[in-house]
Amino acid sequence: MPSPSSLEILRRLVGFDTTSRGSNLALIEFVEGYLGNLGVVSERVYDATGEKANLWATIGPADVPGIILSGHTDVVPVDGQEWQSDPFDLTERDGRLYGRGACDMKGFLACVLAAVPSALSRDLARPIHLAFSYDEEVGCIGVMRLLDALKARPNRPRYCIVGEPTSMEVVVGHKAKRSVRATVTGRACHSSLAPQGVNAVEYAALLIAKLRSIGARLASQGKRDETYDVPVTTAHTGKIAGGTALNIVPDRCRFEFEFRVMPGEDPDALVEEIISYARDTLEPEMRTIAPETGIAFEVFAAVPGIETAPDGELTHLVQRFAGSNGYAKVAYGTEAGRFKEMLGIETVICGPGRIAEAHRPDEYIEVAQLKRCDAFLASLIDWAALAR
Repeated sequence: MPSPSSLEILRRLVGFDTTSRGSNLALIEFVEGYLGNLGVVSERVYDATGEKANLWATIGPADVPGIILSGHTDVVPVDGQEWQSDPFDLTERDGRLYGRGACDMKGFLACVLAAVPSALSRDLARPIHLAFSYDEEVGCIGVMRLLDALKARPNRPRYCIVGEPTSMEVVVGHKAKRSVRATVTGRACHSSLAPQGVNAVEYAALLIAKLRSIGARLASQGKRDETYDVPVTTAHTGKIAGGTALNIVPDRCRFEFEFRVMPGEDPDALVEEIISYARDTLEPEMRTIAPETGIAFEVFAAVPGIETAPDGELTHLVQRFAGSNGYAKVAYGTEAGRFKEMLGIETVICGPGRIAEAHRPDEYIEVAQLKRCDAFLASLIDWAALAR
């Protein structure tokens, strides 16, 4: 079994509704109080509104490079999902702990917090830093404010472990991501006079078909790495809305798409390929009928990828903590790329739970995964105490 402390802290964390659209300050206040009662000073780095905050704390000496344990506090919505139990009340059934964020990624945060007393009881030679962020689920944007603050400080941390769910396996790489919103403006008219209008939905469909063809090209001709769970760059359309009635040619359609890009591919070049197709092929055709028409694009999330050396120092170290010699690469994005991009520090991903259980109704984490994470952190604390 995991430590009773890990379970109780996870119960408390899941009880806070930290859906990205809302505030995370109640959870941050709880963590601050927990750490403060143990004598650990923490600091907040707020967003522009003051309604959300990152939390940063250091255990051990502050004047030598250490290791960051990083995780996000926000969760995805439960809207429209059918849960067997209250998603914000941790429920145990058959060795599984159900609740929104139990897997992604409050399980890791709970284990980290539960390990703090053990870390405090040791004479650490290297510090362990805690970095708890906001707004990871909407583009890994919240942690950027924390990293901006850390860049100017002396004794930059040496390593970072992002505790996203990997089943406690060591992940050394993930894809870059670009999320884009396209708005097609057409000209409305009665559907009986359809050739006199510009059908925004149909032009959106042409763009989506172009995206699909780019995805097919990348799958057959693009870079491949079989270490990844999905070994090629992918294109995906996830949302679309347009039109008001069948007998009206629609004058507006909006859709959202993404590229998840292998190392060596340029995500911005792929976005530009779609924009160029709209500008050079579709818009001239639209404007022969109605000059006011057009297509606008907005990149609303740009997550950098990461590639950490499989035979690097940190990879071997985390493999030792995890009791595993393997490594993997994944298609989903994390804050790991931000740490590498903004701080230039070696980073890997390793945490309890399976990514397949994240974001879904009845999200859960297995009790056994928390136990493995507790053991992982105990080994990490041993290393921090013995490292010289």
